[in-house]
Amino acid sequence: MFIEVLVLVDLLYSVIVFLTVQFLVCYLIPKPQRTLPPGPKGWPVVGALPLLGKMPHVVLAQMSIKYGPVMYLKMGTSGMVVASTPDSARAFLKTLDINFSNRPKDGGATYLAYNAQDMVFADYGPRWTLLRKLSNLHMLGGKALDGWADVRKVELGHMLKAMQESSKNGKEVVVAEMLTFAMANMIGQVLLSRRVFVTKGKESDEFKDMVVELMTVAGLFNIGDFIPQIAWMDVHGIVGGMKRLHKKFDELLNKMIKERNLMEFERKDKPDLLDVLMANRDDKNREQLSHTNIKALFLNLFTAGTDTSSSIIEWALSEMMKNPRILKRAHEEMDQVIGRDRRLEESDLPKLTYLQAICKETFRKHPSTPLNLPRVSTQPCEVNGYYIPKGTRLSVNIWAIGRDPNVWENPLEFTPERFLSEKNAKIDPRGNNFELIPFGAGRRICAGTRMGITLVEYILGTLVHSFDWKVCNGVEINMDEAFGLALQKAVPLSAIVRPRLSPKAYLV
Repeated sequence: MFIEVLVLVDLLYSVIVFLTVQFLVCYLIPKPQRTLPPGPKGWPVVGALPLLGKMPHVVLAQMSIKYGPVMYLKMGTSGMVVASTPDSARAFLKTLDINFSNRPKDGGATYLAYNAQDMVFADYGPRWTLLRKLSNLHMLGGKALDGWADVRKVELGHMLKAMQESSKNGKEVVVAEMLTFAMANMIGQVLLSRRVFVTKGKESDEFKDMVVELMTVAGLFNIGDFIPQIAWMDVHGIVGGMKRLHKKFDELLNKMIKERNLMEFERKDKPDLLDVLMANRDDKNREQLSHTNIKALFLNLFTAGTDTSSSIIEWALSEMMKNPRILKRAHEEMDQVIGRDRRLEESDLPKLTYLQAICKETFRKHPSTPLNLPRVSTQPCEVNGYYIPKGTRLSVNIWAIGRDPNVWENPLEFTPERFLSEKNAKIDPRGNNFELIPFGAGRRICAGTRMGITLVEYILGTLVHSFDWKVCNGVEINMDEAFGLALQKAVPLSAIVRPRLSPKAYLV
């Protein structure tokens, strides 16, 4: 009995000592400070969400002037860090690339992208790697792009012919509608071996409206993404809109794939991307793709492939029409390199240095994704001496970098010549020069970077070379922005075009 009491006393003593040590460690010994990046305090519960307004990229750029290149915002129950300079972007997208290689699971990924079964929102892992590999090999990579060059040439020929007819009738050309029709058919040929819109009309215009709506709602800061406890309320109706839009796209994609399968006997020897994906789906020895994965990937390629490139071309034409000197110099270069007896060919592009400078300047001033696509940290980390917690959302303000006076001289002016100077001539938009990252950088750089640059240079160059561009008398070009995942013009560009090449150049 005495021994048992001694054991009990000893045990009690050990517990008291342990608890005392824990108390001293937890409460009396100073902890190393973990300092978050500076940022606005925001409101109770909702944090900084109400501060962002309707133009978050602009508001965040203004905030960065006060709080610095790495800024932290409390957003509901989670946090968001914003990088606003080339050096801070490099720290996140290159140095800490692997830690920020996943996307947050927000409403866009869930309700638009088939619950992140696509390539854009999928977790960094085997399925994402396979989707990206197959897309590069058969559509987006250099060799694949060369293999589909004839498709781009033919579809662009159809567009030029339609524009020539409009010019004869004195009709305005709505640039965004025209570009969406042509690009959707280019992509349709690669994905499904068919033009998805035979004629420009109601169906193609509705598709354009759906794409714009998707890019708009996917870029909104939805309160339910940041305060999950009230997500079910759908306060602003954003999720309801996403669900309705997803249903439309799902019906359209099912229809496209079904119609393509019915034309199997008409197919040529060259496989399209659907062939490749279906063959992989049936391969039991590899990572498997479902029918939903295929539709989700097609949604990525159709929407991003048409909207981001068309918006850049529309901004470039708008800037050139507002600056006739730039349009004139572009015409002079093209007349010297190509002449007026034939159309521009993709092989001409390396010789058109001023056209390339115009494209770079448009990527700088009007990036198609102003806040890049969001990423999220998988582990806590440190940037510039600041602590970044696990699960922090990352936005890189590409728009702010492109308009930073510490990076660019007279950044609000549209000056292609800046990219002809020795200082900037080697700057390239493919993700290696962080002063100009319109497609992002690192592992999650836009998979369509190479295709996007090719389409912008080739289509913009062809439109500039083929026509003179004018607005109706008394009409001023509106340069206001409409925020979304892609940066649209608030007022679409309409123009009167006049052919400037020999008539034979417009034959399909």
